[in-house]
Amino acid sequence: MKVALVSPYDWKYPGGVNSHVAVLARQLRERGHEALIIAPSSQPLNTPGVITIGRPFPVSASGSVVRIPVNPRLGRQVREVLEREQFDIVHVHEPLMPVLPIQVLRQSRAANPNVVIVGTFHARKDGGNRLYGYGRRLLKRWFREIHGKIAVSPPAAQYVGRYFPGFYNIIPNGIDVPHWENPALEPFDEFDGTVNILYVGRAEKRKGLGVLIRAFGVVNARLPGTRLIIVGPDSRARRRYQSAVECRGNRGITFVDSSEQGVSYDSLPRYHRSSHIFCSPALGHESQGYVLLEGMAAGIPVVASNIDGYASVITHGVDGVLVPPNDPMALADALTELVRDPAMRARLVVSGRSRVEDYAWPRVAQQVISYYERLLLQQRAMQTTRKNRLARMD
Repeated sequence: MKVALVSPYDWKYPGGVNSHVAVLARQLRERGHEALIIAPSSQPLNTPGVITIGRPFPVSASGSVVRIPVNPRLGRQVREVLEREQFDIVHVHEPLMPVLPIQVLRQSRAANPNVVIVGTFHARKDGGNRLYGYGRRLLKRWFREIHGKIAVSPPAAQYVGRYFPGFYNIIPNGIDVPHWENPALEPFDEFDGTVNILYVGRAEKRKGLGVLIRAFGVVNARLPGTRLIIVGPDSRARRRYQSAVECRGNRGITFVDSSEQGVSYDSLPRYHRSSHIFCSPALGHESQGYVLLEGMAAGIPVVASNIDGYASVITHGVDGVLVPPNDPMALADALTELVRDPAMRARLVVSGRSRVEDYAWPRVAQQVISYYERLLLQQRAMQTTRKNRLARMD
């Protein structure tokens, strides 16, 4: 098969969707398929297998900032690429996101009438989506172009299904388990001697970093031999959190220096290797909780908010700990209990490591490929039926 994997987001910036697309492309190639990535980029790229279309700009959305192209005149360039490459499968991630995915949906069948179009919906936003709500009538036109629909979790399927009902095949984001469990990785010496709690993510309000900082103040007062390690991309919000911590004189909190792109993918597991507990206190808007899987794969127990996306990954008390969102004292109590109970941490690690196998890339990639193959068979069967009908009419 020849597959196009389309991401709406700036390829120069790491993120869940871009990481998913990059690894899925590699998995397809390892299985003998041809896979090309189509994505916008804010900087020139010389990356084999990546075709850049569109210059992205930062746009506020759902309490975050996404970097997407906003130029509506991308259609000609998209059409040229699709006509030249003649893909069997065009797999669009976040297919209703402006502007690149919609142009791909618009141009794909014009470029190749036999192409199969797949869409994966990654997002979830508590309270609804104004773009889907206000633009539903227009977006339905392009939604109907999608032959096969994937959602990364039941909450993600429920979310998009509110606006665009239909069958969504649940195939989760995959995780490269060996990358996170690599025993050759050495922990950082500067974090030795304390029980370390790790946070990885952007410093956005919806990610709950402020809640964690308040909760850790309680944990550290109870147990001074603890440290909170904060890893994530540099931003104005992050600098505000750091300044507030320094002004208040909070003890035991370390902000890891990083660029606007954040700590590199290769370096990140060393922070997990240096930590004893992983914490993600997001307030909502999470469809699956990829960072939870990273912690579980790295072999550290996970504490997370009890929100739909996280609860689809973790069973409380079995392979992780769930606490009420936006509740610093409940979070502090859960973290304190884990710090004091190494046996509980060890039990959660074993169960979490078993659970994460459901999301390992070899399994997830095969699910995606099998779905491609089913859709191609259906497409060919429909074409045969159509030809036979036309032959009878003649």
